[in-house]
Amino acid sequence: MTSRLTRRQLALASFAPAALAQTQKPAPRIPEPNFDVVAWGRQRWDAAPRRLRFTAANRKGAEAWQQKLRPKLIELVGGFPPRTPLNPKILETREFPAYTRETVVFESRPGLTVYSYLLLPKDKPRPLAAALCIPGHGRGVDDIVGIAEDGSDRTIKAGYQFDYAIQAVEHGLAAFAIEPIGFGHRRGEQARRGGPGRNSCQPAAGAALLYGETMIGWRVWDMMRAIDYLETRAEIDPRRIGCMGISGGGAITLYSAALDTRIRAAFSSGYLCMYRDSILSLSHCMDNYVPGILNWAEASDIAGLIAPRALFSESGEKDNIFPIAGARQAFEETRKIFEVLGAADRCGLEVHPLDHQFWGKQGLPFLTTWISILTTYSITS
Repeated sequence: MTSRLTRRQLALASFAPAALAQTQKPAPRIPEPNFDVVAWGRQRWDAAPRRLRFTAANRKGAEAWQQKLRPKLIELVGGFPPRTPLNPKILETREFPAYTRETVVFESRPGLTVYSYLLLPKDKPRPLAAALCIPGHGRGVDDIVGIAEDGSDRTIKAGYQFDYAIQAVEHGLAAFAIEPIGFGHRRGEQARRGGPGRNSCQPAAGAALLYGETMIGWRVWDMMRAIDYLETRAEIDPRRIGCMGISGGGAITLYSAALDTRIRAAFSSGYLCMYRDSILSLSHCMDNYVPGILNWAEASDIAGLIAPRALFSESGEKDNIFPIAGARQAFEETRKIFEVLGAADRCGLEVHPLDHQFWGKQGLPFLTTWISILTTYSITS
């Protein structure tokens, strides 16, 4: 049998919490930074060791520094496998008024196929200078070669990337547009079911970490093998190869040029920024991260491995994921490395008035010029 509370008991019960609240003291307020883990992570940046940060005062010291940092960076991104047969195939060849577009696949390592387009301008003498073109987050490589979402050819350069592989061809370069792991034609089934804009970056980058490797390392290796393929093509001058991309493509451009000295010139759009201001402080895809990198270097140090080859960076004043203040600082630190190596004229920056999107007004002419100027430059890592 259920007992009922009297009116007095109900009144006391309803009064008790209020009375208790009046007698309790408010909990002491803990200083906010103790709760803000993002602020805490950023505060740690000041104490990050950066054991191989650039400190050299002359060319000899700078070259010695590069010879230490480059192998350490290879180790941090997870190392690279041995080269195996590329087994390339040309799946399709299409003619456009100003260029020919080939659909090319090759194996960067056993069991992993790279999807790409090779755009060859028709009115330029052979062999051609070439640029690896790497898209950022989005639909993938189709979005930089003029292929619309429905598979048709578009006539207006669109999106935040503005078909910059075609723009490279318009500047007289062959464009080797590479599909990064996790996008477009190289996604998992779940991402495919989600539509053309969905990607497999997170599970793929997570898998890389579980193997003690990184997505950056996987994608850079694809770029290295792409250069191996270009070296087999009679239409391409292997002494005149560059690299370009925006956002995630800008990241792979920077790391690829830092680690493969066959790349004569690099154009990184919407990426070069202090880690402190971007991937340390803001939400980014897991494919940006290299475990332990701040124990050894910052983004400007990585960019400095490109010197005395050529590097151009562009950033938007309103970019909210690679903030302009951090971008300017990263460039200034990088520029100092180029100066010590006697290559100040090979390092450029353009700040455009927009947000996170491709601009290219100064970057593409810079890339085109320096790819050809630096034909005889070589360095051993």
